[in-house]
Amino acid sequence: MRDPEVLSEVKKYLDLLAKKAPGYSVEVRIPPYGAIQCIEGPVHRRGTPRAVIEMNAKTFIALAIGEINWAEGVSNGSIIASGERADLTSYLPLL
Repeated sequence: MRDPEVLSEVKKYLDLLAKKAPGYSVEVRIPPYGAIQCIEGPVHRRGTPRAVIEMNAKTFIALAIGEINWAEGVSNGSIIASGERADLTSYLPLL
């Protein structure tokens, strides 16, 4: 079940990320709360995108506010990132 407070935070930070990194080449997934496409590059329209980033809501919120950094999340396995451009280092923290 989705927590309404977590949903609100995830949506807010996904919106900020989409504004900070406009584009359609990377899909960022925060199941079950939401997903966006961002970062300039080849446009993704159908099927699985070339670059996918997935993490849980707790990790995403921590990245957004600067509690952890990208390298920490990837090294401890809380961030799964694959494909070209699947690195949000230059866009984080969001605040």
